[in-house]
Amino acid sequence: MSPRDASGSSGGRATTGRATTGRAFAPGRIAVAAIVVLTLVFIFENTRHVRIRLLIPEVTMPLYLALLAMAAIGALCGGYFVRRRR
Repeated sequence: MSPRDASGSSGGRATTGRATTGRAFAPGRIAVAAIVVLTLVFIFENTRHVRIRLLIPEVTMPLYLALLAMAAIGALCGGYFVRRRR
């Protein structure tokens, strides 16, 4: 008897490899969520104003805005390279 034919032993549900990949709490999603939370905590803990030099102009802004902008640019670059690889 093949595993697909043995649906009676699993309560009437057929188990396939695809059903496990759609879980809401997959290890990869938990790791990404933890990294996002830690990044946001780090960003919002650094609220003092800093001077940032962008080639020629010097800008004074809260450090959390600079960190948030760099995180967004990094996420966009990462998303671009992941899509390009597929």
